[in-house]
Amino acid sequence: MLRAMLTAGAVLAALLAPATARADPGGPGIPPLTDGQGRVLTLRGWNIEDKTHRGEQALSAITERHLRDLRAQGFGFARLLVFWDDLEPRPGQYSERYLRRIERVLDWAGRQGVGVVLDAHQDVFGPAFGHRGIPEWATRTDGLPFTPHPDDWFAEYFEPAVQRAFTHLYEDDDLRRAQARMWRTLATRFAGHPAVLGYDLINEPMGEPGPGEDLPAAARRIEREQLTPMYNRLAGAVRPADPDAWLFVEPTPVVGEGVETGLGRVRDPRVVYAPHFYDTAMEAGADYDPGAGWIEAYERAVTAYPERYRVPVVIGEWGPPDSSLPHMNRFYRDAMASLGRYASGWAGYVWCYGGGYCALDGSGALRANKELTVEPYAEAVAGTVRSAGYDGEAGVYRLVYRAAPHGSRVSVLSVPPGAWRITAGGGAAAVRRTAGRAWVRAAPGALVTVSVTRG
Repeated sequence: MLRAMLTAGAVLAALLAPATARADPGGPGIPPLTDGQGRVLTLRGWNIEDKTHRGEQALSAITERHLRDLRAQGFGFARLLVFWDDLEPRPGQYSERYLRRIERVLDWAGRQGVGVVLDAHQDVFGPAFGHRGIPEWATRTDGLPFTPHPDDWFAEYFEPAVQRAFTHLYEDDDLRRAQARMWRTLATRFAGHPAVLGYDLINEPMGEPGPGEDLPAAARRIEREQLTPMYNRLAGAVRPADPDAWLFVEPTPVVGEGVETGLGRVRDPRVVYAPHFYDTAMEAGADYDPGAGWIEAYERAVTAYPERYRVPVVIGEWGPPDSSLPHMNRFYRDAMASLGRYASGWAGYVWCYGGGYCALDGSGALRANKELTVEPYAEAVAGTVRSAGYDGEAGVYRLVYRAAPHGSRVSVLSVPPGAWRITAGGGAAAVRRTAGRAWVRAAPGALVTVSVTRG
């Protein structure tokens, strides 16, 4: 970080059917995410991780309770962190135990009706520098120095050895092939799993500045000359194994400073732009400054790429380390409003039980101000969305859409815990409700209005 009723499994299979992006804008020139039935999808959820355990204990900190509690709050999306160093501890030797552990989490997600993106995560490259991600055997530093920064781990990205390791990953033919084989292995194993929505090809990629380059210039060059070819290579590795999943591509974390990405076109029909949404000051422990204009600058920068290349946006990580500071209530309200203007979804950081970034305290209750991420939303709309939004003060979510003239006629809304009243007008033929969801069936081509009202 830069700082008739369907079962849950059937619902998930319908939501995650083979998909391509629609031409209908999900924002100013940005297409929405859609499923194989043409329905417009909204993903809302959280990252799920276990960075502590590895080897035989890898992913052991994640339990079915994580997925059950996630769904109980109305979230239907999880970004699951997986680590190349656990998957392939030695060159060419893939851990069957680790693959089974990933599959176990996916099975839990499927039972709870949660769609999952598998995130090939790295922090400070990997275990060669005391973190997780890219294996030591794939780490090349040319003998350059590395000094740990225990009080500021993100500063370790700027150590010469770490930067050179990224250069070798992007440029060395054998490492390129190894990374592609790793992704082919994951995609081959999980292509048929009903919980899998897509693959995040690398978390927060960084790189090595050239002589005289400042950070924004270096980031744009790395994105243009190294990340874009890498994403195209990895897309080519995944597609023979999985023709249907979405491919999530990230810029460098410098986008958090309001810097437009230098990424080029990724030549694949199912690409999602997946930047992270972190403010450097808040990552360092500062309170939100509503007058600083950070959210506005970020939104301007982050929307340029998806508008240019006509791809959906899903924010892969966001959220401050301390949500209890005086202005954090305003931050969450401003952030949710901004994300709703351009993103097809987001995954907060992180769904765990404790302090710091954790969404929940030890008892399982949402921590300060994180309850503001819980609101009604349309998980899948069978038609063209005209408008959608939640008024937190009034406690009203309102969706207006033109029902599809053919194909699926059923839209699905997520309804948070508590007392909510659901009404539908226009061409809505029927509304049915299950725990945490509402199902709206509409006449073909009808203009439908749905309201979800608190109390």
